[in-house]
Amino acid sequence: MERKILSYLHKWQKDIIRKPLLIYGPKQIGKTFTVLDFGKDKYKNVIYFNAQGNKELIQLFKKEKAINKIILNLSLMSGETILKTDTLIVFDNVDDVEIVRGVKLFGSDNSDYHIIMITSRRENLNKFKGEELQFKGMSEMDFEEFLWAHNEKNLALLIRESFEKHKTCPFHKVALDLFYEYLQIGGLPELVLASSKGIDSYRLDALKQKIIDAYKKEIAMNKTLIDISRGIEVLDSVPRQLEKDNKKFQYGVLGHGRRAKEYEKSIQYLVNNQIVNRSFKIKTAKSPLSSCREVDSFKLYLLDDGLLFSMLHMNSKTLFTNEKLKEALYENHIAKTLVEAGYALYYYQSQGKAEVNFVIQNRMGQIIPIELATKANSKAKSLSVFMKKFTTQQAYRITENNFSTKKEVRYLPIYAVFCLNDMIY
Repeated sequence: MERKILSYLHKWQKDIIRKPLLIYGPKQIGKTFTVLDFGKDKYKNVIYFNAQGNKELIQLFKKEKAINKIILNLSLMSGETILKTDTLIVFDNVDDVEIVRGVKLFGSDNSDYHIIMITSRRENLNKFKGEELQFKGMSEMDFEEFLWAHNEKNLALLIRESFEKHKTCPFHKVALDLFYEYLQIGGLPELVLASSKGIDSYRLDALKQKIIDAYKKEIAMNKTLIDISRGIEVLDSVPRQLEKDNKKFQYGVLGHGRRAKEYEKSIQYLVNNQIVNRSFKIKTAKSPLSSCREVDSFKLYLLDDGLLFSMLHMNSKTLFTNEKLKEALYENHIAKTLVEAGYALYYYQSQGKAEVNFVIQNRMGQIIPIELATKANSKAKSLSVFMKKFTTQQAYRITENNFSTKKEVRYLPIYAVFCLNDMIY
């Protein structure tokens, strides 16, 4: 399956100032498969090492500080010849500083060896950082990649063209139907592939549960037992939090007497490792938006729509009959798509309870409000109130309808949210 990160990897391979690359992102999103597929396609051979608990590898990097000796030992360990520029060396599940320090030697010596490291723990980046490395985040498949996987690349191009040229999409209904399918499956490659092979919904749910268990196992990497149990509590509560009319994270949903200070470390762990995404409340909008956030008021969203679909106990019928659950799913989709595009998330709520679902800021400093308009709140005036109060130049309403523009607001169909990734530049 074609992934967007491949274009970055092709540029990295040809870069004259190329350094070892560290790819980070949650488990189950296809990091290893994509890297190995890229290596198979673009190199004469690929040398793969699973770094997790690999004492032999750790000892090698502790002992050897000369590149030629490291390469010799890696060649002996793998039983493969390592060729300059023609071999891709992959270190998977990297979690040890010694391995990263050893790999950094290749970034400070302008070597011709091509090395990619992979980690699922973004919180490690602070201890791994250094100018000897390049870093690239990866996320699950967005709706555009989902269309590619279903041989609908032309439809994806039509959606982008409609967004760029401010015109209606001629295949709106087709795109919307495929998007409904995406919401039910999600963007995790294993689920997308299984669905393409005609797997039934029951087995798909079993696969989803296996992936949820994998994330809970990742939470178990937390340092203290109490934070592990609290992290799992928080993860399990996200669907219930999003079902509420007021989607602000409430500790009372976790149980009677729960307090913020008890759970902040667990929540931060989930956010740091991209298992959940956090959106902070703002009451005003000025640059930078980070200066406006209220740290005690936030919403949490799940990293994948398909997992949320199952955790909400939805089926194809409830997707079309339960507007409340659909709204939760739509809002989650917008949140995770904006995060994948590189935006920090905020939502606006005034004293009078007017709420704009998302407020983002692009690299040009522009503040952009985004409102989700569903059948339940189709006549809401929060967006126009926000625009008038803070004099914004761009604003979007996300609906189930086709592309359109009314006054100063652009209306985007829910399936076209991935187009907003272009605005960050």
